Amino acid sequence: MNAIEVNNVSKSYGAVKALDQVSFTVGQGEVFGLIGPDGAGKTSLYRILCTLLLPESGTATVDGFDTVRQMTDIRRRVGYMPGKFSLYEDLTVEENLRFFATLFGTTVEEGYDSIKAIYSQIERFKNRRAGALSGGMKQKLALSCALVHSPSVLFLDEPTTGVDPVSRKEFWDMLGDLKGRDITIVASTPYLDEVRRCERVAFLDKGQIRGIGTPDEILARFADVFNPPGIEHGKAATESQHSEPENVIEVEHLVKAFGSFHAVDDISFTVKRGEIFGFLGANGAGKTTAMHMLTGLNQPTSGAGRVVGYDIRTEHEQIKKHIGYMSQRFSLYEDLTVAENIRLFAGIYGMEDKEIDRKTDELLDRLKFTDHKNTLVASLPLGWKQKLAFSVSIFHEPGVVFLDEPTGGVDPATRRQFWELIYEAAGRGITVFVTTHYMDEAEYCDRISIMVDGKIKAMGSPDELKQKYNQPDMDHVFTYLARQATRSSD
Repeated sequence: MNAIEVNNVSKSYGAVKALDQVSFTVGQGEVFGLIGPDGAGKTSLYRILCTLLLPESGTATVDGFDTVRQMTDIRRRVGYMPGKFSLYEDLTVEENLRFFATLFGTTVEEGYDSIKAIYSQIERFKNRRAGALSGGMKQKLALSCALVHSPSVLFLDEPTTGVDPVSRKEFWDMLGDLKGRDITIVASTPYLDEVRRCERVAFLDKGQIRGIGTPDEILARFADVFNPPGIEHGKAATESQHSEPENVIEVEHLVKAFGSFHAVDDISFTVKRGEIFGFLGANGAGKTTAMHMLTGLNQPTSGAGRVVGYDIRTEHEQIKKHIGYMSQRFSLYEDLTVAENIRLFAGIYGMEDKEIDRKTDELLDRLKFTDHKNTLVASLPLGWKQKLAFSVSIFHEPGVVFLDEPTGGVDPATRRQFWELIYEAAGRGITVFVTTHYMDEAEYCDRISIMVDGKIKAMGSPDELKQKYNQPDMDHVFTYLARQATRSSD
C-alpha cells in the first residue's frame, strides 16, 4: 500500500517552474529520500504534500486523502519539520511543545508516549528558551513538536543542516526507531551518509524527477552531482622558499566565561599566513564563541589574542577592517544587484571609489559575471551566490577570512567549486579560518583543531590526526573525540 502518491504535479512562481510534471509513490512505513540541489523544488513539493500550497496541475494524496479536497484529514495525519526547525525561539522548550500540541487539537500529556523516547533527552531543559539551545537539542525539540499528535507520515526538509556529525547520527537513529512504529518518513538531506540511510531516493533537479532508486543506484548514476572528483590538496602559502610564514592569528590561554560556565576554556594556538585552518567541534563545544572573540564581536574573559597583528581586547575595530567574514547564509543583500553588493561591502571595508571600480571589473571578469552585473542577487543560482559572497568577503584582500559553515546545505558539486576558490585565496597568501560540519571538507584543510567541552582536544593535519587516533577518515576522528564530551551540548 502507498502512503503517498504524486501524479504529474506542477507548480510555477511567475516564469520560474518550481515543479514540472512530478510523479512518484512512497510505500507505507518507507524511509524515502528526496534529494537535489537548492532550488530544485523540494520545499515546494513538501508544502503541497502538507496542504500548505496548491498545485497548478496534477494530483497528490497522503494516506489516501487528496491534498486539495481533503486538507483537514491530511493535516491530522502529517508531521512537518521544515528547514530551520520552525521553533519559536522566545518560547521555552515546554511552551513550544504545548503550542504545537494545541495546533493539532491534542495535549502533551495525550501525545507523550509518541515523543517520550526523544523528548525525555531534553525534558530537563523544559524551562529554557528554544533560542538558547544547541543545534542538536533544537533538532530533538522540533522533532518532538512534529510528532506530538502521533502522525502517520513525517516530512523532514533538510532537518540536519548546520548540525554536527554526532548529532546527525543520533537524529537518524531516532528516525530508525520511528520506522519501527510504521511511520512513513520523507526526508531531504545534502549529506551522503544520510542519503544512504534511506530505502529509496528520488533525485529532483530543476523541478523534475531525474531518477528514483536505491541510494547506491542514484548516487552511482549521478556521480557527477553527488560524488565529484576530489580536488588537489594545496599547501599553505609561504613568505619565500626559505622562510617560515608569519603567524596571523596568535591565541594564548583564551577564556570566555558566562557566570560559572566556561564556553571557551583556556585555548592556545597559532595560524600561519596562507594556511587553511579548520576549526571543528560539536554544537555547544565553544567554537562559535571563540570565533566571535577573534573577529572582534565579543570580549574574552581572560587570556590574550592577536589577529593580523591587532589585539583582540583593545583593537577589535582595526581587526574588523583587516579581516573578511562569510556566514552560512552568505551575507549578501538579495534585493541589491551584483554590482551594488560589491560596492556596498567594499565601502564598508573603507576602499576608495577608483579602486572599487577597477577591482569590480576584474572580479566580474574572473567570475564570468560581467553580463550579470545588474542582476538582482535573489535571482542568481545558489552556486553563483556562494562564489559572489566569498569573493566579496576577500575583495579588500584581508589577512584572514573567517568562514562560518559557508557550505551548509549545499550539494557536493557546488561545495567542490567553492573549495577551489578557497585554494586560490590561500595561494595568494590569505589565511582561511573555516568551520564546517562536512568531514570531507575537513580533509581539505592544512591543519585542524577539534574542540570538545570548550577545550582544544586535538590539533594537526588530517593525516596526523587519522594516524594518531587510528581512524580511517576525519568523520571517525571527529566522532571518536566528540563522544568524549562530558558537558551537555546546551
